[in-house]
Amino acid sequence: MHQSTTTTGGHVLSTQGHPVKRLTHGHLIRRLSQLYVGLALYGASSALLVEAGLGLEPWNVLHQGLAERTGLTIGVVSIIVGAAVLLLWIPLRQRPGLGTVSNVFVVGIAMDGTLAALPEAHSLAVRIPLLLAGIVLNGVATGLYISARFGPGPRDGLMTGFNRRTGRSIRLMRTAVEVAVVVTGFALGGTVGVGTVLYAVSIGPLAQLFLRVFAVPPASDGSTVVAAGQPRRAILRP
Repeated sequence: MHQSTTTTGGHVLSTQGHPVKRLTHGHLIRRLSQLYVGLALYGASSALLVEAGLGLEPWNVLHQGLAERTGLTIGVVSIIVGAAVLLLWIPLRQRPGLGTVSNVFVVGIAMDGTLAALPEAHSLAVRIPLLLAGIVLNGVATGLYISARFGPGPRDGLMTGFNRRTGRSIRLMRTAVEVAVVVTGFALGGTVGVGTVLYAVSIGPLAQLFLRVFAVPPASDGSTVVAAGQPRRAILRP
């Protein structure tokens, strides 16, 4: 349905009365840059955790387990799983954004590319710094792509969809989904370890920090009009 806008008191309103913001092209370019740099860095950070071999974030435990069983690369498995999860949005009546669709492909491609470029790490003196660098970089990447505000990742949308359909809290839905993912991935051969625990306890504070660092200030002038407003809650997964 076509949506028009009106201006009143210096503010731009849609026909439904919702505020919208005018974005300059530079503002839009910054958001797009944050989105794709953030997604690429997310894939790179996941590759560092894989190479460290000390435990992966929940979904990559599943991806690695499936990769071990199928012979596909972990990045390709990530793309396939992301696309399958996105299909589950249909019955949940979730609407994907540019960031949602981009997430499916960019993270997996960046993960495989980084793994191909990294030398093998054997000693703990190398693997522990890789683990720590991967977790911090993951927080940076999360702050970048969420701040861009182009829609949640497919796995986040699955959790918010369950929340809407069941009435259960997002925290409960996220915990249930990720426990199931970790258990299944571990059974298939995915790596669970100290890195998994360290990631779980540190990614929230790190992502919150970098969300503030990379927050995009609202634009006030320009020719592009988009709906304004922040989601009520952010889930820190791509």
